[in-house]
Amino acid sequence: MDKSVLIVDDDRSQRRLISGVIRKSVNLQTAEAENGRDALRILDKDEDNDTCLVVLDIDMPVMDGFETLDAIRQNYPDLPVIVLTGSDNADVAVQAMKKGANDFLTKPVENTRLDVSARNTLKMSLMNREISRLQRRSAGGVRFSDLIGFESGLSANVKTGHKAAACVLPVLIAGETGTGKEMFARAIHGESVRSTQPFVAVNCGAIPEKLVESTLFGHEKGAFTGAINKAPGKFQEADGGTIFLDEIGELPLDAQVTLLRVLQQQEVEPVGAAKPVRINVRVISATNRDLAKEVREGRFREDLFFRLNVININLPPLRDRKHDIPMLADYFIEQFCAAHQSMPKKFSKEAAEKLQSYNWPGNVRELENIINRTMALSDNEMLESADFSYIETQDKQSKMPREGIIVPVDAKGRFKSLKELELEIMQMALEHHKGNMTETARVLGIAKSTLYSKIESLADKKTA
Repeated sequence: MDKSVLIVDDDRSQRRLISGVIRKSVNLQTAEAENGRDALRILDKDEDNDTCLVVLDIDMPVMDGFETLDAIRQNYPDLPVIVLTGSDNADVAVQAMKKGANDFLTKPVENTRLDVSARNTLKMSLMNREISRLQRRSAGGVRFSDLIGFESGLSANVKTGHKAAACVLPVLIAGETGTGKEMFARAIHGESVRSTQPFVAVNCGAIPEKLVESTLFGHEKGAFTGAINKAPGKFQEADGGTIFLDEIGELPLDAQVTLLRVLQQQEVEPVGAAKPVRINVRVISATNRDLAKEVREGRFREDLFFRLNVININLPPLRDRKHDIPMLADYFIEQFCAAHQSMPKKFSKEAAEKLQSYNWPGNVRELENIINRTMALSDNEMLESADFSYIETQDKQSKMPREGIIVPVDAKGRFKSLKELELEIMQMALEHHKGNMTETARVLGIAKSTLYSKIESLADKKTA
């Protein structure tokens, strides 16, 4: 969690002066080197990439600033560098910028100028990294090396993911909500020969039950009421690439039958079409349910389960890999800062311990939300334990017995309608599961799309 700025200058007093400004300005630790060779040794040993900025003097013995800058750009192309020089020759500045320096300052450096330069350079670096990440994601180029925490915390899963990427067999990714199943699926696609082809993600639980087949497999014009145009389904959109079927356990049984045939025949039959359409699609599915149990209880077809579960990957919850929390937290802070043009913040020892001790029922997604919330509301230069009071509240609530009483009569003694009671039960279940629609639908024994529609319709009638 401790990022640092590397100061490279043969003048010890200059290093100390710059270090003091940096620590006060951007609240980061500093490291020092008296020449370029020592600086490169420090960077080579920095396996965790804690160095986020280099302040580099040009005029040094042993290995000067230009040689050092060339080496940094070759080995650490994304590491921002601010160049310093005692020369007022404009050619030196031009040469430094051509070699890839992010900014250029003349000695003696004014504290205010160094402060502004360090802040702006760090902000631009964060923005550039986030832009590069988003570009890779949109181009289908997400790789396992882009996934924070996966290499160290989930090395066995990554090893299986690499093998899955090397073939076209169906993959089933299991894990609780918020564990990163879609990002893992994108990495499999990004490492495969299909990486330049479409990656189409579909949330099966969010599709209205009557529109499942037309959404997935397409429809012809006039095939049903409202079908005013011909539309390709998600499988046709993914032709040549990968389709990701999230929450596969939410599919209705009749749609499961159709999906099984599609997987067996490698063709889809759009609703209302006269003949099927050939497709070439790699299928990756995901679920937060125990599909084997769903099969035993008759809610999921056994033959479809075996067809999807050729390569199985189970992503553990965040509470089982807490050593990944620091790097994930740092990553979400960088994302927030890139989006809001703000400076990164560090965690106090107490705040870091609080993050590690919490069980994170919402997994990585909850951690991201907590970090964003805290960054937006905290006025402190450093994130303190008090900034994460929300975690304490949630932790206490999760340990309290959740009791609730559904009263069948209203304040006037009249019996409530079944629809009103149904809404109260849904609201209680949602509160118990912290607003998790998927888990609420599961315990109530209904599809998530049904839960959405019932809550909307019942709420409208109750307020009417």
